[in-house]
Amino acid sequence: MSLAEERAPEWHKRLGVISPEAASEVTVYLLHSFGDGSRIDYGSGHELNFIVWLLCLFQLRIVGEGDFKVLVVRVFGQYLRVMRQIQLTYYLEPAGSHGVWGLDDYQFLPFLFGSSQLLHHRFITPMAIHQELTIEEFSDEYLYLDQVRFVNSTKTVKGLRWHSPMLDDISTAKSWTKVEEGMRRMFVAEVLGKLPVMQHFLFGSLIRAEEDMSPAGSTAGSGTDAGSAAGESAEDGHVHQGIGWGDCCGIKVPSSIAAAQELRKKQGGEALRRIPFD
Repeated sequence: MSLAEERAPEWHKRLGVISPEAASEVTVYLLHSFGDGSRIDYGSGHELNFIVWLLCLFQLRIVGEGDFKVLVVRVFGQYLRVMRQIQLTYYLEPAGSHGVWGLDDYQFLPFLFGSSQLLHHRFITPMAIHQELTIEEFSDEYLYLDQVRFVNSTKTVKGLRWHSPMLDDISTAKSWTKVEEGMRRMFVAEVLGKLPVMQHFLFGSLIRAEEDMSPAGSTAGSGTDAGSAAGESAEDGHVHQGIGWGDCCGIKVPSSIAAAQELRKKQGGEALRRIPFD
């Protein structure tokens, strides 16, 4: 039993989750939000579980609409900091990542929430993510800039155009309104609409599955992480291998965090070197 699993009942009791059934349900989402202990990986599906955990607290009337801003900026922001420390400590692999051609190896929501946070900013534009002084001065205040700073710190080359071309492309948008609209559409299509994420997502009494949510003949399964990790068949019929996920669950790539940390060790903590043509 993990330390989080051991302490979760007391945490939820302090939050006001009285019902044992509700506590058991919300605990699942909280524990899944820290990555997979068997595969030692983490991705946007685990991040989604944390947001659903917050949604469960809303469903239970423990938090209300008036708390949304604080939940995003303070609670979700602290969750990001915890996950970064876990990633740096355990070298978590990206879960089903598409590497540099995706938005980010690990997170999605800092860019969605972060672009919303910057919608009406007077002088920070999407291009500001290329300005080191802006990142240094404002990343503690804005989730988008904070995530860009972290991404930059975990890559073994310098420059968004080389290690994060999608972020680089998005920075050319005329306004944060365009960025935010694009992030909303991308989240629905690339997270909520993707089999590698949703086949492991669990539904219950607080977050219910609609009867017609999967079209006839859909390959969207509902196997649990526990069953999948053991190599059992999910309800959609495909099988996960004991050594990891198959092609159905995305392309496995090495941890960029691990590569950067190991490079720093070899270089004695020196700054990352530029690639020759940068």
